[in-house]
Amino acid sequence: MKPIFSRGPSLQLRLILAVVMAISLIIVDSKLSVFSKVRSYLDTAISPFFFVANGPRDVLDGVSDTLASREDLQKENQRLREEMLLKSSDLLLLGQLRQENERLRELLGSPLRGDEHKMITQVLSTESDPYSYQVVIDKGFQDGVYEGQPVINDKGVVGQVVAVARNTSRVLLICDTSHSLPIQVLRNDIRVIAMGAGCTEDLQLEYLPRDTDIRVGDVLVTSGLGGRFPEGYPVAVVSSVAIDDQRASTVIQAHPTVALQRLRYLLLLWPTDRDGETPLPPEEVRRIAKERLRQMMPQVLPPESEPPTPPSNATPPTAVPSPTPAPAPVRSNRGAR
Repeated sequence: MKPIFSRGPSLQLRLILAVVMAISLIIVDSKLSVFSKVRSYLDTAISPFFFVANGPRDVLDGVSDTLASREDLQKENQRLREEMLLKSSDLLLLGQLRQENERLRELLGSPLRGDEHKMITQVLSTESDPYSYQVVIDKGFQDGVYEGQPVINDKGVVGQVVAVARNTSRVLLICDTSHSLPIQVLRNDIRVIAMGAGCTEDLQLEYLPRDTDIRVGDVLVTSGLGGRFPEGYPVAVVSSVAIDDQRASTVIQAHPTVALQRLRYLLLLWPTDRDGETPLPPEEVRRIAKERLRQMMPQVLPPESEPPTPPSNATPPTAVPSPTPAPAPVRSNRGAR
């Protein structure tokens, strides 16, 4: 009976034959170039299988790179947004600091007399009462602040201290209805009293005679009377002049030189003459006021009146011999000049 499975050569024999054949092929391939074309054809035939085998890996790598790059872009975009926000806030803070620096420079540049001392203070809050115009500052009696102390800024008079605590003080503005201030007209040295009518209204100069020489545009400065406010600081500019026929008086309004509703940094003054025992004469007040206005508000200074100059082509008068003395025509020429 014939077996189903025939018995072939042994495995050892097969191995030996395979090794001998492989060595032979290697020797023949190294000595002869017979199999180079065969190898090329075989590589070309199986190359599509490499692409097919590597396809899933390439697709997965591409998807992974796309997702990673998208996530990186989102993170970088978020980081750039945060940096831009921080830079914008820094720019805003830089602009605000620059403005505050300019304000402080203007404030420190306010002209003072040699016997006056100043201190910078900041407004902490404003009074919410519509009938009371006061502000709270960050200096108190431990800083030497006292009641009645004058307060100014780089544009003129702001008010005076009415209440003092340890670290804060309360300042009554010149526009308050309970505040009055002795002032002087810079043009002609008339001394009057300016009273507040609310910060939404101008200062009032009431109950003046009808013939009072005050005009629109006149600059009003502190007169120094009373010894509370130093002389020569700008207060207001006359905005309107009206005649009250019923009372036979002149009602004058003056716009403050300080923007009293936009206060930030102020100056506290320590004048040496607090009691006002030796007020300066009007001429000295005018000189001091012009010096201060030249630095603080040069645009409100009244124009200087210059004497007329003779024309350049004018010929001097010729002397004519006469029995009478000649000084008479010389005097007439000086009077005309």
